[in-house]
Amino acid sequence: QVQLVESGGGLVQAGGSLRLSCAASGRTVSNYAMGWFRQAPGKEREFVAGIRWSGTITGYADSVKGRFTISRDNAKNTVYLQMNILKPEDTAVYYCAATGGWGSFRPSLYDYWGKGTQVTVSS
Repeated sequence: QVQLVESGGGLVQAGGSLRLSCAASGRTVSNYAMGWFRQAPGKEREFVAGIRWSGTITGYADSVKGRFTISRDNAKNTVYLQMNILKPEDTAVYYCAATGGWGSFRPSLYDYWGKGTQVTVSS
């Protein structure tokens, strides 16, 4: 089993930055693809960014390309999401997820999930 705990969320003004962290425990996730998803009230959970186990292959939703950066430190069993130039529409609960597969934009293909961290961007 893998436990994932997100941190780093909060309230920020539009144009500001936040860095989310996802700490894994229970098992090393160095062989797992990791993803960040978000869910706003009344909306479905959506893919934000993903990273393969090696850290060399990443993918982003069009809505965050150029503003968000996903990275990982396998020695620390931690994945990060650097979020810059935040917009009010980025407001959501952000979730970290892990999969033993190649990684995907589909939430259903992820095996483990954290409980999420709230990000609120004020205008």
